[in-house]
Amino acid sequence: MKVLVIGGGAREHALCRALSLDPGVTALHCAPGNAGIAEVAELHRVDALDGAAVAALAGELGAGLVVVGPEAPLVAGVADAVRAAGIPCFGPSADAARLEGSKAFAKEVMAEAGVPTARSYVCTTAEQADTALDAFGAPYVVKDDGLAAGKGVVVTDDVEAARAHARACGRVVIEEYLDGPEVSLFAITDGTTVVPLRPAQDFKRALDGDAGPNTGGMGAYSPLPWAPAGLVDEVVRTVLQPTVDELRRRGTPFAGLLYAGLALTSRGVRVIEFNARFGDPETQVVLARLMTPLGGVLLAAAEERLAALEPLRWSDDAAVTVVVASHNYPGTPRTGDPVDGLDEIAEKDAPHAYVLHAGTRRDGDTVVSSGGRVLSVTATGADLAEARERAYAAVGRVRLADSQHRTDIAEAAAAGA
Repeated sequence: MKVLVIGGGAREHALCRALSLDPGVTALHCAPGNAGIAEVAELHRVDALDGAAVAALAGELGAGLVVVGPEAPLVAGVADAVRAAGIPCFGPSADAARLEGSKAFAKEVMAEAGVPTARSYVCTTAEQADTALDAFGAPYVVKDDGLAAGKGVVVTDDVEAARAHARACGRVVIEEYLDGPEVSLFAITDGTTVVPLRPAQDFKRALDGDAGPNTGGMGAYSPLPWAPAGLVDEVVRTVLQPTVDELRRRGTPFAGLLYAGLALTSRGVRVIEFNARFGDPETQVVLARLMTPLGGVLLAAAEERLAALEPLRWSDDAAVTVVVASHNYPGTPRTGDPVDGLDEIAEKDAPHAYVLHAGTRRDGDTVVSSGGRVLSVTATGADLAEARERAYAAVGRVRLADSQHRTDIAEAAAAGA
């Protein structure tokens, strides 16, 4: 089977790496890709938001499966165009991808499906936002209704900062603050059957100790030794399956990757948000533990035959990923800096630790930074402590001028806290 992956971040590199290890994948292509993906897939130029162009490329390549990675192409209907061309596609339709494209729509779906989530108000004026902020009080949670590359949420005790974010976004969802630890759970679905993956936890804040601004994610780990027994089954029963059922009832079945960001509150599990695709950086650690060949699973979802799939097989190993980011991220990052040390990681740390590229490109023979989050260094080990030690040993070999990374990814969980 020939597979075409759309996207060019660390999530797509993780997908391509997993697909390259699948004996059923005979050729692997990616568009537009990045410097790291080029080592495992043939790269192509395409406008990832142009469904007709993506479908044409897939046809030219003779792709038996297209995997749409990022959220913006999904919301733009790229998966619809690929399926209309008669090519199996892993990724929801534009209508179903509204679950991520509009937080207000997601709240509406959850209300109809009886899915537990935070109480909220949808606000379109400054006056409405002020009323909602006063109703909930601090900490204030203000979410841009649309796509914001993981940086559209402000959680703050400063009411003026909350108001400023609401005014800058226009239409926002303002909701009650959810206490308790957060969990990310992915599920693969064909619109009817839901197959959960293993849970992970990511770190959204830029700095150690969960300080600093929100980012697209600075690291993640799996498994979660502190998670309650039966959590995955509970989330499938109360969150994922009802959501998939509701979207099918509406005539917009969700076929692809459904991500639930969850808070384990004092009142039970609550949904923070949904995504319509694999999340970064959790994808890196979840796929590092998956032993079942990935291509066959994604094709089964695309062809609506997940119910016949054998149970997924998982490694007992732990996985930790640490993001290396450019200077000034998540503000306007500096780009074009050489990235060195990658060969050393390949020589000294593989196969237990490896690099997944996010914002990189090639300048001649040199890899240079091209975005805010530049690399994800992922490592596995017998437990979180060993995986964490290996990840940070590899991070220490990366040389990128004025780069930044968190030093506490999985620290508390590895220590049993």
